[in-house]
Amino acid sequence: MKTINGTIKNHDVEAEDLKNHIGESVTIHGSIYKIRKMSHFAFVLLRTKRNVVQCIYSEEFSGFSLEELQEESCVTVTAKVKAEERSATGFDLHMTAIEILSIPEEAPPVVINNKKVDTSIENLLNYRPVTLRNERERAIFKLQEGICHGFRKFLLSQSFVEIHSPKIVAAGAEGGANIFHLDYFGRDAYLTQSPQFYKQMMVGVLERVFEIAPVFRAEKHDTSRHLNEYTSVDFEMGYIRSFEEIMHMETGMLQDTLNHLQENYRHEIDLLKVQLPEIREIPSLKFLDAKEMVSKEFNRVIKDYDDFEPEEEKLLSGLIKKMTGSEFVFVTYYPSEKRPFYAMESKENEEETLSFDLLFRGMEITTGGQRIHNYNEQIGKMTKRGMNTELFESYLMAHKYGLPPHGGLGLGLERFTSKLLNQENVRLSTLFPRDINRVTP
Repeated sequence: MKTINGTIKNHDVEAEDLKNHIGESVTIHGSIYKIRKMSHFAFVLLRTKRNVVQCIYSEEFSGFSLEELQEESCVTVTAKVKAEERSATGFDLHMTAIEILSIPEEAPPVVINNKKVDTSIENLLNYRPVTLRNERERAIFKLQEGICHGFRKFLLSQSFVEIHSPKIVAAGAEGGANIFHLDYFGRDAYLTQSPQFYKQMMVGVLERVFEIAPVFRAEKHDTSRHLNEYTSVDFEMGYIRSFEEIMHMETGMLQDTLNHLQENYRHEIDLLKVQLPEIREIPSLKFLDAKEMVSKEFNRVIKDYDDFEPEEEKLLSGLIKKMTGSEFVFVTYYPSEKRPFYAMESKENEEETLSFDLLFRGMEITTGGQRIHNYNEQIGKMTKRGMNTELFESYLMAHKYGLPPHGGLGLGLERFTSKLLNQENVRLSTLFPRDINRVTP
């Protein structure tokens, strides 16, 4: 009888560890990324899970024919690690033997082994399983892993508990028509717009909670900044004394995460030429003051006194950077008219909410604020808006039986990644985008 003990023997060397094996013979696995034939030898680039490693083929020491190699074949290579000053890594791999594990049926539909995939965004997304193999394309999502890891590490250090809320719900957190309807065994159900209700419920259980998960918006926008499914980084914290505590927490989270990327994702940062922003502190100004500042500075007529236009976000961000050097800016006290029913209103001015957006390089990446925790206040606001409170019975149960003062935020992971990379389209930082035109691949 065999037993399984949870130990996996590491047969092959990891690319990151090759520098410790100079002068030795090793085995390493990966895919043939590119073959460059020279007069008496060939460079064979091996794509491993994080790095592209340069191998040398020569009839002098390679015990197989170069014709056996095909780009995108999966292989295990046996090679001698040779010191080489001219190589960026300080070594080359002299291929001595090869085991071919799989061979592609045909060549990729687009060229993926250049520095950049030179094709339209439609092709880039249509052939996503292939184009993601490009060294730069996949580095985007390795960096995104680092962002999530940084967020998670920071929040856990601040006594937050990670939760996993349902994505099929009986009512939308944001309300309105931008919600996907489901036939749930003959009953009405919806894809969640936000984990908002569940975050608030769990504040009464665990005090501080967070979640990194998909949310769904049935908005018929076809722009460079909108997705119908995106990843939301949400946290909610109880026993707050001011909604500014949430902003301080996010600032700390961003500071810690950028440091984490700097320390652990240097390969991707260099490859993608990322200019990481520096955060010492983030400026904050009230919504109306921000609108008037942009209007005065750029001689623009204010058309919407309830929300920011995308162009205003860009102009404000540029202005704040010029004035303070910060690439981030908090905009606070948004009008109640444009904030959800659970947003707490200011005691000084009931037309304003204790809420904020965080803009980064010209785009809103976060919305947050303090929530109503008193049962009667929440019922009153919902009734004033003409909402049927019976549809929110389970949500209001948390309020009915006591909730602490609390608040939180939601950050769009793809938007943050996209702006970090100075991309023009959020789809470029989305693994498999879902928008009004795309449900495959």
